Amino acid sequence: MSQPSTHRYAAEHDRHLEAHLGAFNAAFAELGLRFRWDKQTLYSLAGIEGEHARISAYIDAHHPHLLKAYSIEFLCEAILALKHARVPGDWLAGRMASQREVPAMQTGWESGWHDTGAGLPALSGA
Repeated sequence: MSQPSTHRYAAEHDRHLEAHLGAFNAAFAELGLRFRWDKQTLYSLAGIEGEHARISAYIDAHHPHLLKAYSIEFLCEAILALKHARVPGDWLAGRMASQREVPAMQTGWESGWHDTGAGLPALSGA
């Protein structure tokens, strides 16, 4: 792979990663969950197949208190519904995203959180 191609691939991979990471964090914020993922967190979960399983493993390991009030299915579905509304599809480690899959981030929480009108209440005890 030539150097310009390598840089182009890296730039597209970074945009793909940032778009998905921003979408996850926006979903957490909209649901009132008090956690935020960074690149290291996302990469640490990359060995787990599928976003549902990644979210489930993360919550089970880092926020098991949420499972006293909510089922893991409910939490994963709520998070993924909001995440996929921003950036459809799963984040796949090491995979270059096509331009179609990397929309401009519209997270809201970066420039001051606002209600997106999703109609989902914040989770209690998050």
